[in-house]
Amino acid sequence: MTGTTLTDRALIRISGEEARPFLQGLLTRDVLTLRAGEPRWTGLLTPQGKALYDFILWSDGDDVLIDCEAAQAEALAKRLTLYRLRRKVVIEREEMLAVHWSLEAPGKPADPRLAALGHRWLAPPAPGDAAAAFRAHRLSLGIFEGAGELGQDQTLWLETNAGELNGVDFDKGCYVGQENTARMHYRSKVNRRLVAVPLTQADEKRQRAALPDLGLSIELRRVEDIDPATLPPWLAAAIAEHAAG
Repeated sequence: MTGTTLTDRALIRISGEEARPFLQGLLTRDVLTLRAGEPRWTGLLTPQGKALYDFILWSDGDDVLIDCEAAQAEALAKRLTLYRLRRKVVIEREEMLAVHWSLEAPGKPADPRLAALGHRWLAPPAPGDAAAAFRAHRLSLGIFEGAGELGQDQTLWLETNAGELNGVDFDKGCYVGQENTARMHYRSKVNRRLVAVPLTQADEKRQRAALPDLGLSIELRRVEDIDPATLPPWLAAAIAEHAAG
């Protein structure tokens, strides 16, 4: 049984009267306008604009649910707690719900990064595990996530293709890493991109992750060194547009 539950994901609930303003000053997406049924992919960055954690935000009334890597959930909760200081915010694991995914799920929200990723929703856990199926599908589209693929404090947020995958709001105001991220965007200085290449063409100096089961190497390569024919259409079009602009 494959099922729909993504067992490699966890949920963290952010609640309290200052929950949304608290997250607003940290994350790359606008949290104040987050609405039910409209999830947003976002990042928590270093002050230099490098990815630490990526995750998907869900609105649940005044609360916000963070859909994140299960393996990183505890570390992410601790990091957020460091930023909390004396704010009226509660950070805790949400155990009653799970993240679900299916390529075909009419009426469920589309993945906020790219519609071709399929549909994603929150519901109580169910039998089965869709994690491997989703991972293979996601990587076939050239979309990366998590500490193992993006690297922690290694890759600038826009180098992860976050601009093309709806991972940043450039008009939301300040957040951790905003200055360098905005400068790269407005000066069109995204000179490197995270891409997947056949494992037989791997360059260990550029490699973020080796995926022998899929025959892929995830690497940070200079744009001029990337063969457009090897890119997924959404990324090839974006790079061509940047070059033309």
